[in-house]
Amino acid sequence: MLWHIVSLNLSDATFVCFLNRYQRTGNTNKKNDIYSFGIILFVLITGHQAIIRAAGQNIHILEWVIPLIEEGDIEKLFDPKLEGNFSIISAQKVVEIAMSCISPNAAERPDMSQILAELRECLSFEMVQG
Repeated sequence: MLWHIVSLNLSDATFVCFLNRYQRTGNTNKKNDIYSFGIILFVLITGHQAIIRAAGQNIHILEWVIPLIEEGDIEKLFDPKLEGNFSIISAQKVVEIAMSCISPNAAERPDMSQILAELRECLSFEMVQG
């Protein structure tokens, strides 16, 4: 199941997301928090940190995730530790939610109540699929 995450260091991801948005805008608000939550969703989905260290470079998770989504190859996003034990429909919906959270236009980002309702829907679908 997509919801079985064994271990995750959210403190690093949260701090990086917060710092990244704060540095760009100079302030914090609910919509910036939603952006950070989108990054955290991608951390959960992929099993990677918000900053991926590869070949001596630091790559922001969105630099890796967005091209895969644009190519329609989202199955490569999912943490291999999940071993495919999740509903692809539910997982696609979580990716859609994360993408809506990171919209460049803050006004287009959903409210947390909407995000939670959609995540609950994903979870209930996952539970039915069992």
